Amino acid sequence: MSGKTFVDTNVLIYAHDVDAKAKHEVAKAVLRRLWDERSGVLSPQVLQEFYVDVTRKISTPLPKDMARLVVNSYAIWCTETTPAEIAYALRIEDESRIGFWDALIVASAANCGAERILSEDSNLQHLISGIRIENPFV
Repeated sequence: MSGKTFVDTNVLIYAHDVDAKAKHEVAKAVLRRLWDERSGVLSPQVLQEFYVDVTRKISTPLPKDMARLVVNSYAIWCTETTPAEIAYALRIEDESRIGFWDALIVASAANCGAERILSEDSNLQHLISGIRIENPFV
């Protein structure tokens, strides 16, 4: 992997969801590689969604203190969300015909100079605003 890689919420969740089996192993390996290369980035939106989902929505929820440790450890990967980035997300939403939250992920990735986004989200196209969207599980 070269350049910055933006990690979407689903990849981060799978890395900490032991019930996800093969996806769990793939996500852990991907994140380990990004740590080693110091090329992983994400946004506060991703950490917020991660926390809610792993403490409430997965089959075997993480205890809140453990989920908070994960959030704190990935905080160093965080980009800043600015009003300009939100405005860019609104344009992406209209131009790419995707939902606002997905558009904000793309805008955040673009803002930090990421070359690609790792996501399982099938609503995202393969290329948006010059950023490749890759599904690490296929």
